[in-house]
Amino acid sequence: MEKRKIILDCDPGHDDAIAILLAASHPAIDLMAITVVAGNQTLDKTLPNALHVCQYLDIDVPVYGGMPLPLVRKQVVADMIHGESGLDGPVFEPLQRQAEEENAVNYIIRTLMASDGDITLVPVGPLTNIAVAMRMEPRIIPKIREIVLMGGAYGLGNITPAAEFNLYADPEAADVVFRSGAPIVMMGLDLTNQTVCTPDIIERMERLDNRAAHLFGDIMRFTLKTAHECFGLDAGPMHDVTCVAYLIAPELFTMRDMYTEIDLEHGPSYGRTVCDWSGYMGKTPNSKVGITLDLDKFWDMVEGAISKFA
Repeated sequence: MEKRKIILDCDPGHDDAIAILLAASHPAIDLMAITVVAGNQTLDKTLPNALHVCQYLDIDVPVYGGMPLPLVRKQVVADMIHGESGLDGPVFEPLQRQAEEENAVNYIIRTLMASDGDITLVPVGPLTNIAVAMRMEPRIIPKIREIVLMGGAYGLGNITPAAEFNLYADPEAADVVFRSGAPIVMMGLDLTNQTVCTPDIIERMERLDNRAAHLFGDIMRFTLKTAHECFGLDAGPMHDVTCVAYLIAPELFTMRDMYTEIDLEHGPSYGRTVCDWSGYMGKTPNSKVGITLDLDKFWDMVEGAISKFA
């Protein structure tokens, strides 16, 4: 089995933590590093959250802190879903793990430039780190095997009627990435909202009764209430986990090629992913957009990942 080399760029975040768990444990994935960006909370919270998850699960992967603010817009966070810490729910021991001194953007540039074009970027938060890396060193773009991102929607948003949170948090960065020419896979809300982690799923994972199972339960039980209050959902979706799952088993997903652009007008659709489902614009598709997934096999994959931890 070929291992996919990935850099997981995240903003933990509850579903981010489970994406880390899956990427670190699955034999099909070579998790080279975790890079962290501001998003679900400010960087001074998302970076320790990533370190806490790695420390708790004994994941030996370097963690790099990146961009603390969006490129242009005023910062927004998702505290209504993820809480004041960005990862409310679990209680961690004092943090011993430390982030690498190198900035995440510099790490991404250095690593891609030294690569053979075999590294996939998996950004599951705002695209600020990726966009800044592209702007600082455009020569990395042809070195990117693929960008598999969580963000956007071809339908409705979740932070405004039009926009999904990750891309709304930095629309200008998203615009840089979608215009870059790099191969893009977009897991938007239309797909990721199919993965709501209901109480029966949480109980199923908790029955594994190891550290990862306990962490999963603590994390996802917190979102049962917030996802219902904010979005009327039955539970919190596993948005970010779909990106890692796609790299492991793309056959579980139905995808559609579309041309996608980001609305940068500062009106009610600011940050919207305008996905040309029917090809009206006559432009060559620049993204594969997730439509459906095999949910039973998705949960089997998550359960298998949790079972690998002590």
